[in-house]
Amino acid sequence: MAENGDGLGTVPEHERILQEIESTDTACVGPTLRSVYDDQPNAHKKFMEKLDACIRNHDKEIEKMCNFHHQGFVDAITELLKVRTDAEKLKVQVTDTNRRFQDAGKEVIVQTEDIIRCRIQQRNITTVVEKLQLCLPVLEMYSKLKEQMSAKRYYSALKTMEQLENVFFPRVSQYRFCQLMIENLPKLREDIKEISMSDLKDFLESIRKHSDKIGETAMKQAQQQKIFSVALQKQNNVKFGKNVYINDRIPEERNEVELKCGFEEEDENEEEGDEETFENYYRKQRKKQARLVLQPQSNMGYGFPVNRLFDLLFEIRDQYNETLLKKWAGVFRDIFEEDNYSPIPIVNEEEYKVVISKFPFQDPDLEKQSFPKKFPMSQSVPHIYIQVKEFIYASLKFSESLHRSSTEIDDMLRKSTNLLLTRTLSSCLLNLIRKPHIGLTELVQIIINTTHLEQACKYLEDFITNITNISQETVHTTRLYGLSTFKDARHAAEGEIYTKLNQKIDEFVQLADYDWTMSEPDGRASGYLMDLINFLRSIFQVFTHLPGKVAQTACMSACQHLSTSLMQMLLDSELKQISMGAIQQFNLDVIQCELFASSEPVPGFQGDTLQLAFIDLRQLLDLFMVWDWSTYLADYGQPASKYLRVNPNTALTLLEKMKDTSKKNNIFAQFRKNDRDKQKLIETVVKQLRSLVNGMSQHT
Repeated sequence: MAENGDGLGTVPEHERILQEIESTDTACVGPTLRSVYDDQPNAHKKFMEKLDACIRNHDKEIEKMCNFHHQGFVDAITELLKVRTDAEKLKVQVTDTNRRFQDAGKEVIVQTEDIIRCRIQQRNITTVVEKLQLCLPVLEMYSKLKEQMSAKRYYSALKTMEQLENVFFPRVSQYRFCQLMIENLPKLREDIKEISMSDLKDFLESIRKHSDKIGETAMKQAQQQKIFSVALQKQNNVKFGKNVYINDRIPEERNEVELKCGFEEEDENEEEGDEETFENYYRKQRKKQARLVLQPQSNMGYGFPVNRLFDLLFEIRDQYNETLLKKWAGVFRDIFEEDNYSPIPIVNEEEYKVVISKFPFQDPDLEKQSFPKKFPMSQSVPHIYIQVKEFIYASLKFSESLHRSSTEIDDMLRKSTNLLLTRTLSSCLLNLIRKPHIGLTELVQIIINTTHLEQACKYLEDFITNITNISQETVHTTRLYGLSTFKDARHAAEGEIYTKLNQKIDEFVQLADYDWTMSEPDGRASGYLMDLINFLRSIFQVFTHLPGKVAQTACMSACQHLSTSLMQMLLDSELKQISMGAIQQFNLDVIQCELFASSEPVPGFQGDTLQLAFIDLRQLLDLFMVWDWSTYLADYGQPASKYLRVNPNTALTLLEKMKDTSKKNNIFAQFRKNDRDKQKLIETVVKQLRSLVNGMSQHT
């Protein structure tokens, strides 16, 4: 009994030892086996029996598992044997493909090297072209200077020198040929000065030499005119005769004045560089000649009235101003033709001071910016400002010897300048804006230019005040009309922007190529529309320099025009059929338009104001996409209608196009119940819409 008790006690212990052997690491097996030998005498034998029984159990389990997976193993071997042949073929194909790839790659490498060499050559060519484009204008201007010198057009040559020094030379000053040109300019100026002084002396000497003949001819003509006027006075009443006398005098004397103006223009075209020296010399010599001519002999004191002579001079002054206006119209046109309509770039402090010296521009933010930077206006603005001042000088010169008060001269200068601004400059601006080659970017720059010119009018008023010493606070002082002049030009430019922007939209829309009978949409928006939206984004970035309302109006106008164009495309009478797939594709394009509108391309819009430009299209497409005709027909005419912006005529036109497509595409529709039901539904809705449209027309 004791042995049995011992045997029964050891069995659980052996099971525990076997579990430890199976579950523990090999490093810990030694102590576990040692416990078998440390127990009762027969424990080793019983443990071995237990171990044999456990081994047999595991063998049975292994045999069962092998029997269970044997068939799968056999099948796998069979599949591998089948695959071996294909694998060998694949290996051959891979080897052949690799060989062909290697051969093709050699040619690609050669072509790639050729492309790299070509790209390097293209880059070098581009660099050379850029440098040549930078140098060519300088060489052309210098060649023009040489031609002007050869043709003895010295005044034009001086203007060309000024442009070379201020505009062209700074761009290419690093080149040696430019330095040679710069060194040659002082010599050319000195030559012009000497030649002009010689011509001026010859001119004054010629006037002095022929002054007797000129005076004699003038006196004879005056006497003949007086005799003729007296004869007419006897035939008519005194008042009428007086008018004839005056009116008949004027043409003859106008010819003399025009001759004088011709001489003065010729002299002005030959003006030299040192203006003050020549002007002082000319005035001094003319005063001497005047004293010699007007000094009477000892046996004469003339006593003739000169009131009519002053009246004639005032009329000549008006004609002279008209001549000046015509001349400056050509000057303004040349300035506009030469302008590049881009902000003036400046790279250093010297260039900044040059522009400021020509045009009164003040902007603290621009002054704080580091170089290089840009003025907001283009090159024509300072040139126009300078030419307006030149016009004021030219108008003043004629009035200096009319013995008029400073107030009268001030008034005359302001009126002449107003004519220059409101008539001449305004006309030139309007003609410029309407030219076909002026694009959207140029129009934006023109608006910016007119803003700065308008702001400069107060400096022109100060300029006139400094000349005449008449305060602007004087009651009768005339103000310059720059505000209205440039405001009209801006409005014209804004209108032209809207027109050209709509024209560009039309050009993109004309590229649309819809398949109106497609069964399924492409899944993405049309290419022409994405190009149009990208164009609008880029152009509206340029519009950020415009006043806010102008940019907003242009953006709203563009969206409305695009919406109208898309709607007209759907309703085009030449479009006879349209499928649901085409409607879905069209809806994708309209979604892109709405996303563009919601992205705020121009800041300042409140809420969804810009998206409302596409509301008519959106409601129409929603109606066809959802096919919610019952709601539309039931709520039509109600203020809270979901499809309030959908016109029945529009819906009917589009639905009839879909009905025709349905009939064409569904040849066997009579054999398919769904198609028959859809066709009946379309016909029913068409009838209801026709009734609604007829009712509206009768009511109207």
